[in-house]
Amino acid sequence: MGQLYEKMKADLKLRRYSPRTQKSYLYYASRFVRHFMRPPTELGKDDIRRFLEAIAERGESASSVRMYLASLRFLYATTLERPDEVAHLPWPRATQRLPAVLSPAEIDRVLAAIEPLVCKVVIMTAYGTGLRISEALSLETGDIDSDKGLVHVRHGKGDRERWVVLPRRLLEALRAYWRSVRPPGPLLFPGKSGMKPLCPDTVRRAVHRAVADVGLGRRVTVHAFRHSFATHLLEAGEDLRTIQVLLGHRSIRNTARYLQVSTLHLARVRSPLDALGAGAPTARPVARRRAVRAPARGKRDKARGHSARAQRRKRDKRRAR
Repeated sequence: MGQLYEKMKADLKLRRYSPRTQKSYLYYASRFVRHFMRPPTELGKDDIRRFLEAIAERGESASSVRMYLASLRFLYATTLERPDEVAHLPWPRATQRLPAVLSPAEIDRVLAAIEPLVCKVVIMTAYGTGLRISEALSLETGDIDSDKGLVHVRHGKGDRERWVVLPRRLLEALRAYWRSVRPPGPLLFPGKSGMKPLCPDTVRRAVHRAVADVGLGRRVTVHAFRHSFATHLLEAGEDLRTIQVLLGHRSIRNTARYLQVSTLHLARVRSPLDALGAGAPTARPVARRRAVRAPARGKRDKARGHSARAQRRKRDKRRAR
């Protein structure tokens, strides 16, 4: 792409896209150019549609097609200033899969097997705070507030800042790590040069080795520890809004996915079928009325006699007046 590549790279930086997103967009745009072996300035919306159809027929996943489309939208709408070329393109529907979650016992086993120490502490940070791997690796020593028990995330997704909880066990692990490693610069988890963060692939390889050593028998990604953090909080009774803030989700719909993951949370839900009849009043036996017995004949006559005498006394008093 030559000069166009550099211009797109500069545009991505001006828009403050993350380094990972910049790298992905440039990669997918280059694949588009290599497919036609012609500069993008000579290609239009028909060429873009044919390219997307070709990669879909080739068996690319929906998420990959979305990345191709996102990079081409940026290339034409921003860098080439030809938004009409990509305005008509629909977003492919992506399959919504449930996040992979580890049990607390599995996490304990994997953490015990992770080596070296720096990778173990990075994963403890991801699980203890719910940070993304990129957010954990971008932490600086000044971001750890041990007095308040909080961690300041300065470089979150979308360059948004937030505070997350600092678990006591993580604080102890960070102090032990600090005494052992003594990072030379501000970065908490520096790479070999000390100027850049530790490479995420280094952490991923350490996790894959640990998972194989403990014999889990399934693939575990570093992002699974963030999913596990959210799911275990939900199962402990934490509300979705708090979990949304801790994870840094812009929409609570992303956080609500964990309602489907937490089997413990779902098992506590009471079906309305079980409530049928539970609140309905039970049928009371009809009380029998006691029959009012008529007084005996003698008593009845006596009562009448008393009433007659009382009436005569009243008449006599009125006459005397």
